[in-house]
Amino acid sequence: MKPRATVSTATDPDAGGAAAPSGGDESAGRDGKGESPGGGGDGRASRSRTIGGRRARTAKTTPTSTGAQAGGITWRLRLRRDRTLVLMTLPAIALLLIFNYIPLLGNIVAFQDYDVYDLGITGSPFVGFDNFTRIFEDYRFWQVLINTLVIFLTQLILFFPIPIVIALLLNTIMSARVRAWVQAVVYLPHFFSWVLVVTVFQQMFGGAGLVAQWLREHGHEGFDLMTSPGFFKFLVTAQSVWKDAGWGVIVFLAALAAVNTDLYEAAAVDGAGRWRRMWHVTLPALRPVIALLLVLRVGSALNLDFEQILLQRDQVGSGASEILDTYIWWTGIKTGDFGYAAAAGIFKGLFSVAMVLGANKVAHMLGEQGVYSKK
Repeated sequence: MKPRATVSTATDPDAGGAAAPSGGDESAGRDGKGESPGGGGDGRASRSRTIGGRRARTAKTTPTSTGAQAGGITWRLRLRRDRTLVLMTLPAIALLLIFNYIPLLGNIVAFQDYDVYDLGITGSPFVGFDNFTRIFEDYRFWQVLINTLVIFLTQLILFFPIPIVIALLLNTIMSARVRAWVQAVVYLPHFFSWVLVVTVFQQMFGGAGLVAQWLREHGHEGFDLMTSPGFFKFLVTAQSVWKDAGWGVIVFLAALAAVNTDLYEAAAVDGAGRWRRMWHVTLPALRPVIALLLVLRVGSALNLDFEQILLQRDQVGSGASEILDTYIWWTGIKTGDFGYAAAAGIFKGLFSVAMVLGANKVAHMLGEQGVYSKK
């Protein structure tokens, strides 16, 4: 007994209720005789058209994106979402405004014959650019500027590479305990004040210091490095190295921790030794950080440590130890000429901005990002 072929129909909403075959004798479909009542042809083709019609209708009626997805999240929704973080940052923003931005309004005294005692900012007469003219015509100002740049270049050449070298040496130590101990010892002087640092160097390299006394006890003539004008730039560089080298080591160690260890393993497999791995893997990984810190360091060329220089100014003499900050303090603030001091401060700020932009341009030419990326 042959099995009876059955044909089931399904109503297509797009065809106005017309029935399309959803099953039946396969031979009829292959012979072209299984036509739908609507005269469509093959049943499977009709099903595919029906399904395609449903999919097309669904694609038309379903929205592809909501308003928030198309235009991005609005600032009101973002503010509502991050309101806790915004409230946490409000005290920091208030301190920044009070102590960093509102005092910028006081730079108006650079264009006034400012009298701090009687007239104040509102009563002092405006003199235009007379204070800036006095600065540029003061030969002593240019001598101090050159002396500041000489001390900065000495520190840049002798001090800047030392944290990198220490970080590379610490990175080669396998014992984590020894590495942490050495890092703590190197970083500890960063918490010392400049008074303590200068005192330690005075006890070591002064005329009555330990080194001079040891030389005299062994028949040699002692020396006093703390009062030598020619050695002063190297003295302040050595003090900066002892005090702040550990701070830079932390930054470079953090950059070294982000280097993929697979690169070292691949270099070792290729036959690269320790020096080759350091040259081709470690130093390229440190290049972005070195470029960034170098740009920031160049931007602060005129921002030497005021307290460090002021503590040793009288011992060495103003000819060798005078920098721009101490000169502004001595000739401007100490004598009450606040207009002159404010004009010198504005010149210092503009000079620093120009140095940052120039150093960042050089970093872009060398293929590094610097402070900001190249557009």
